[in-house]
Amino acid sequence: MKLSAMHWVAITTLLLITVTIFATMNLSFGLVFYATCIGQVSIIIMVYKVLKDNYKTDKTFEDFYEDRPDLGR
Repeated sequence: MKLSAMHWVAITTLLLITVTIFATMNLSFGLVFYATCIGQVSIIIMVYKVLKDNYKTDKTFEDFYEDRPDLGR
C-alpha cells in the first residue's frame, strides 16, 4: 500500500504526540530516546513526501480565503 503525503503527516503527528506523552509519564529514557529518533526520521520522510507530492490545484492567490469571503475583498 502506497502512503500519501497526508498519511505521513498523520503518522508523524501521532508519533510525536506519543513521544510527548511518554516523556510526560516519565517512561524509561531508552524508550523516549528511540521514539524521538524514529520521530525525527519520520519528519524527514514526511517533508520529502509533502514536497514531492504530485498535487495540482487551480487555486491562485486571487482566491484568497474561500471560507471567509469578506477577507478577500
